Amino acid sequence: MGGESADSAGRERGPRIAATAHLLVTGGAGFIGSAYVREVLGRRDGTRITVLDKLTYAGNRANLATVEADPELASRLTFVAGDIAEPETVAPLVAAADAVVNFAAESHVDRSILDPEAFLRTGVIGVHVLLDAVRAVSADRAAAGRPSIRFLQVSTDEVYGAVLEGRSREGDPLAPRSPYSAAKAAGELLVGSYVVTHGVDAVVTRGSNTYGPYHHPEKLIPLFITNAIDDLPLPLYGDGLQQRDWLYVSDHAGAIDHVLRHGASGETYNLPGSAEMTNRDVVAALLGELGKPWSLVRSVPDRPGHDRRYALDGSKLAALGWRNRTSFAAGLAETVRWFRANEAWWRAAKGGDWDAYYERQYGARLAASTEA
Repeated sequence: MGGESADSAGRERGPRIAATAHLLVTGGAGFIGSAYVREVLGRRDGTRITVLDKLTYAGNRANLATVEADPELASRLTFVAGDIAEPETVAPLVAAADAVVNFAAESHVDRSILDPEAFLRTGVIGVHVLLDAVRAVSADRAAAGRPSIRFLQVSTDEVYGAVLEGRSREGDPLAPRSPYSAAKAAGELLVGSYVVTHGVDAVVTRGSNTYGPYHHPEKLIPLFITNAIDDLPLPLYGDGLQQRDWLYVSDHAGAIDHVLRHGASGETYNLPGSAEMTNRDVVAALLGELGKPWSLVRSVPDRPGHDRRYALDGSKLAALGWRNRTSFAAGLAETVRWFRANEAWWRAAKGGDWDAYYERQYGARLAASTEA
């Protein structure tokens, strides 16, 4: 996908999607996908959304509860349980849409190391099925003189691999270092191939580390918040000096929608966060919000291939007119408040096979842990 700016490429700046469009949002019951649904429908501008979600452990219908409890918003939301890797499910939903926003993905690096197959099915086969449906429907619409379908692939800064100095730009080489990021990079390459070969109208976004309400507790911030609430050990990988740029979830959702409506076809856009911090600094900040001691933190053996630093150059997105709205301090305070107020949600998320997963991922590490 393109690495130059939309302005320098001389392409149309948009908007490319009408405010009242019908959007197919895959993975719309997940963390960022459900935030996108809440963000877009919350504008009450007539947009209709169909959510397609497989409802794996990280897909949670309860993430859409506030939308479904509002009669006006619920009237513009349709939920379909299904798999993006199944063409018979995908085809009719794509045919009814003006745009497809693909959030569907297995998203946890640790789980991709333990079980990579699911990541390949969703991140590669699923993306192919979606793109092929978009290609076929867009060709039919072009023959009838109607606008094609726009496709947005939600990707990650992790496709660049570790960035020890400077900031990654959209045209930089991809160097994924985990099964998760490799699957995301492969999905991006498929998107680019459909743009060039079939003329599909598509854009890609690469977001930085995202946090906020409804975040599944397997990830760093929600895991440490919920463990700390219960006074359980906080398993910090290695020395905790890995650096990430943190992006509040509503800002991530808003930036994706901005690119969907204004981004140039065939282009990729970095979505950087508001704060580059070490994991130790993040943990200290959340413990401060919770009023919990640092003594809960345990240094555990690092995971394989743990990238030291990610950092994104956001000048291309800024040129498109987007600015983030939430500082890290404000976003973290709201995240802690939400998890404190929604204990039933996160305890349910820690049900099912959680104990077996946690033991497999952290049991031996915690047994070998030291003071952090």
